[in-house]
Amino acid sequence: MRFDVITLFPELFAPFLVSGVTRRAYESGLVEVKFWNPRDFADGNYRRVDDRPFGGGPGMVMLGEPLALCLEKIKADRLEENVPVVLFSPVGQSLNHRAVENWSASCGAVLICGRYEGIDQRFITTYVDHQISLGDFVLSGGEIAALALLDAVVRLQPGVLHDEGSHQFDSFNPALDGLLDCPHYTRPEEWRGQAVPKTLMSGNHVHIERWRRDQRLALTQRLRPELRPR
Repeated sequence: MRFDVITLFPELFAPFLVSGVTRRAYESGLVEVKFWNPRDFADGNYRRVDDRPFGGGPGMVMLGEPLALCLEKIKADRLEENVPVVLFSPVGQSLNHRAVENWSASCGAVLICGRYEGIDQRFITTYVDHQISLGDFVLSGGEIAALALLDAVVRLQPGVLHDEGSHQFDSFNPALDGLLDCPHYTRPEEWRGQAVPKTLMSGNHVHIERWRRDQRLALTQRLRPELRPR
């Protein structure tokens, strides 16, 4: 699996590739991530990648040509492999568990991290296959969204997590009927006047699983009722 990331700030990704459990995927080569800076494909002494918007208004707009040249270089580097081009944008579909599972089973993608007021629409119309949003808010760039997608996808790869099946007990997983996960407790048995629920201390695995199921249903009903099975 390979992800090519187009970004003006590749240095923002470095700590996430060498830290935490997901680093195993990158160190082993299970997931390859390559970075491409559109400034390297821009003209002039200043390698300009943005300009003022037609029609006026605040901010700047990323130029289409450096991005297009960068994308062409990526496709050549991937030997013309046909992979989807993804732009992180407020107008995109919200990222969810099902989409992450689909991406985790893919061969990868080209991830475009926009900046400024946005990207020339002509580039988007011509080259972008998917637009993804993290939610109804705006970030200063697509890098955080790209990191979120990479982290979510990588942790689903075989051998990345200590327990192969642990992700199946995460919130939103079909193994939990798409519900929110239940609360979790650890030592000590009493902490600042709060005790661990007695059921979890009973050793009765049938009762424990029933308690966890009830908690998932109650929590989902209270916080995310739209997720409950119909």
